[in-house]
Order: sequence, then C-alpha cells, then structure tokens
Amino acid sequence: METLALILAGGKGSRLDILSQRRSKPAMPFAGKFRIIDFTLSNCAQSGLYDIGILTQYLPLSLNEHIGSGKPWDLDRRDSAVTLLQPHNYWYLGTADAVLKNLEFIERRKPKYVLILSGDHIYKMDYRKMIALHQEKHATLTIATQPVAKEEISRFGIMSINTNDEIIEFQEKPKTSKSNLASMGIYLFDFELLKEVLLNVKQDDLDFGKHIIPHLIKKTKGEVFAYQFKDYWMDVGTYDSYLETNIAMTKDFTELDLYDPTWKVYTKSEDLPPVKVGSAASIQNSLVSNGCVIEGTVIHSVLSPGVRVGKGTVVKDSVVLNNVIIGEDVTIQRSIIDKKVIIGHNAFIGYGNDFTPNIEKPDLLTSGITVVEKNAVIPSDVQIGRNCRIFKTAQFESDDIPSGSTLK
Repeated sequence: METLALILAGGKGSRLDILSQRRSKPAMPFAGKFRIIDFTLSNCAQSGLYDIGILTQYLPLSLNEHIGSGKPWDLDRRDSAVTLLQPHNYWYLGTADAVLKNLEFIERRKPKYVLILSGDHIYKMDYRKMIALHQEKHATLTIATQPVAKEEISRFGIMSINTNDEIIEFQEKPKTSKSNLASMGIYLFDFELLKEVLLNVKQDDLDFGKHIIPHLIKKTKGEVFAYQFKDYWMDVGTYDSYLETNIAMTKDFTELDLYDPTWKVYTKSEDLPPVKVGSAASIQNSLVSNGCVIEGTVIHSVLSPGVRVGKGTVVKDSVVLNNVIIGEDVTIQRSIIDKKVIIGHNAFIGYGNDFTPNIEKPDLLTSGITVVEKNAVIPSDVQIGRNCRIFKTAQFESDDIPSGSTLK
C-alpha cells in the first residue's frame, strides 16, 4: 500500500447551530439523498484509494451507521479497508492532534504517503493528480489550494507561492492578505515527515494550519508545494451556504454535476418506493428524492427521501430533510426543515418581509432563513416569520411568531 487516506470527520459544525445538535457536520444530508461525507468517500474510491481511516469525534453514531462497512463506496472488498477511528479516553484537540493520536494505526499500515482530507466539503477531485504532482516536485508536503474571494480570506489558511508552485508563506486565517490562495484542508505528506513533525512539534492543540504547516515551510525549503485545484469546491458550514449550495443543485446548469456517469457520487440509499406526483401537483427546478409524495407545488427546493407535501401547499426556495410531513395549504419559503418534522394545515413558515436578524443568534441568521429542528411539530394556522429558530420543544403560545424569534 502506497497511500493511506485519513478523513477528518469529527467536526461539530457549530455555525449550523440546531442542524448539528444531533449529528456531526460530515453527516449532514445534502442534495436530497446524499450526506456531505459521501463526496470525499466517493473521491477516494474513484481515485483508487481503498485504505481509509475515518477520524470521528462529535456525535459519531449517525456517521457510523451511514458508513458501515463502506459497501456503497466499494470499500468492503478483500483488498480494501475502511476503519472508523473514535477517540478513547481522550478528546482530539486539533486537526494534527487527531492524527497524532492515531499514529499507531498509521504505522501499522506502513504507507509511503498519507493523504489527509476533510469530511465536510462538497467537491469532486481525482486525488491521483495531486499525488502525481507531489512525486514530480519531489515534495514532502503538498497542499491542495483554491482562490477565494477577498472577503472570505479570514476563514482560511492563506498562502503565497512562487512560479514553481512552492509555498513560500502561510498565514492561518489572516484578517488581510495580499494573496487569496486558500488551503482546502487537503494535505499529502510523506509519511516519514508526518511522523517526525507530529512527534516533535509540541503543542496541546496541535493543528495543521496553526502549527504544522508554518513550521514545515520554515524548516524544509523547496519541499512544500501547492496543488492548484480549479474545479468546484464548497464549504457548507453556515445556514446561508447550506441552503444556497443545495438550491444551486436545482438549476438548469450546475457547476457540480451530480449526474456525471464518469465520476459518480455514491451513498447509502434507503429502500423506498418511487416518487409519486399527484394530479394537481407542480414541480419546478427541484430535487425530489425517492419515497416522496407530492400533491402540492415545489419550486427551487430540495426534498430528501420520504417527504410528503399536501394539497394546496407551496414549498419554495427551501431544503426539506427526510420524512417530513407537510399538511394542506401550507406555505414554506426560504426555510430549512430538519428530519421528521410535522407541519399542520394552513401554516406559513418564512412569512412576510420583515428581515429582523435572529435576536438570540444574529451572527447566524440575517438573510431571511428560518430553521426548524428535527422532530418539531408545527401546529395548524401558525405564521412563522423570517430568521427564526424553532426547536422541537417549542411551545406555541401565539399563532404569529415574529421574525427574529427563537422558540425553545
């Protein structure tokens, strides 16, 4: 075995707020039938990387059940292995610390290279091209990069490169920078270098961006290179990015082609009946998953498996997750409805033109998105405004919930 892939899949996704109350970010549903981690797993399988360690931490049960033996990604073969690595008697304190605490596992595999991946990004990449560049440059560390908008640089590790793609400067989440070339959180190490640096850089919260990469750029001249990735890549770590990226998949032209037979995205699928569309139903530019029953109107929306849309109901610019039951004459606009929510008749979610930011979480909800937690029950005849957070324990003392409200 030459390359071992390690997927960091323990992220809490705190900016996804109530959507990540009971699941890690990589386990979040996406584009109807997928989970976010499906993209990284599918990339590995189609790149011929079948030896994979998945480092879980935060609420791993949903992710563990989804991955199982790895069969949907062809990872249950005799010459492949997918290993779920959960912390025991300790907590991962940083990205590099998570790898350090699994060093014994890596050593047993005896790899030449270790490819470290994030489990919470949406993209398609042939990792073999990155490995080929690493070998061509005689690199000891190669980092996948992509330009980002100037206003986004404070969210990423930002680097400067020379004409030979060598990384000559790296800053972790700077406020300003002359460069806008961002780390994608994808690192290809020579194993011997990775082992050496993990054991010798002393830091409790050991992190690749904060500690390992800056250390290596100073120490190893001419050995750290950038692999410039030019295709689609998205981090869906906020309500806005999650909703907008999902809805972008419903357009006539999409930057990420989910239907490309040459590079499929695999997932664990539920055995559900086909979609049923009623005589009065209307569906426009939407993704509708297996098991859905549509009797109303669905516009620019994503429906996960098992969703029911009642007669006279309109779902617009929204993401509705698995097994949600929506009554008759309901309107849902610009909302994210988590799994197993029940919505009574004649309700309105995302009502009005009042865009008051969420009073409790103004940093998370300002653009008009309303979010309903898993297993919540929305009574009939209720109007819920914009930028609202509705928990499953919500008590509806009024039929009119103003914009910016949080109901717990």
